[in-house]
Amino acid sequence: MLRLSSILLALSLPLVGAAQIARPAKIQVMVVGSDHLQQLYNKQPQSDVFSPKKQAELTKVRAQLAKFRPDVILVEAEPKEQPQIDSLYALYQKGALQLENLPFGRSERYQIGFALARQLGLPSPKGVDYYAATSQSLLSSGTNIEAFTQDLRRVQTVARPLKALVQKDSLSLNDYLALVNQPAVIGLLHRMQFNTPALVMNGSFAAGGTNTADLGKVDTEYIGAHFITLFYNRNLKIYSNILRAQQQTQARRVMALFGVAHVGVLEELLAVNPAYEVVHATKYLKTNKTKLLRLEKEGRN
Repeated sequence: MLRLSSILLALSLPLVGAAQIARPAKIQVMVVGSDHLQQLYNKQPQSDVFSPKKQAELTKVRAQLAKFRPDVILVEAEPKEQPQIDSLYALYQKGALQLENLPFGRSERYQIGFALARQLGLPSPKGVDYYAATSQSLLSSGTNIEAFTQDLRRVQTVARPLKALVQKDSLSLNDYLALVNQPAVIGLLHRMQFNTPALVMNGSFAAGGTNTADLGKVDTEYIGAHFITLFYNRNLKIYSNILRAQQQTQARRVMALFGVAHVGVLEELLAVNPAYEVVHATKYLKTNKTKLLRLEKEGRN
């Protein structure tokens, strides 16, 4: 009996090894954070992404991202907008669409998403957004509110000077996008939106604050936690749309182009999914301007 068991065990070993070898590689996904390029434009020529200088910088951005070799590009548009995206992209591929004529032609959806997809010979970008608007100023009062406002000021201290430099043409778009995708910046934004607010209790939302998400009665005792829930709910739905888009396209290398504030939470959700491997954008977006980041040392006073 012992001899028979040994033989069966020996026969099963090659099968186990073969199963391990045949296990499919993880789907690689890279979430690229971008400032909304449409909002960079302040009516001054230097801030316009249609200027020759900024177009050259965007060419460099796309060249860097192209090295990831994505099979599909996902953008901030809702899935229900896909027919319009497909129609516009078909015109764009044929050179029959002038982005200057589109109301939001300066946006990263077109300047990076459409342009990179055409450059790589990919199908039209897929919309995976879920629209909801919640302003950071919504959380305005409560115990420990200063912890949240302090983190909010830290974010502004980092982001606003960089944006101003880009608008003045003192910082290139490729350096700018490489800087805002730095792990320290992504971490700072993530903490401000999804961690620190939980300290704020027994407060209320600002009467004039923007919020389109109705998640039921607001428990004012846990006002900060409810604030986090508003942002998290939207990103969970974006995450669901990312998973659906990957299943529909069967892409093995996915690039998602989103506002910088989405990067940390989406990477966090994707990282615990065993089917996915997160590739950080800074692997491809390179810069030697990191000294421009005005990051304080970790820790609170």
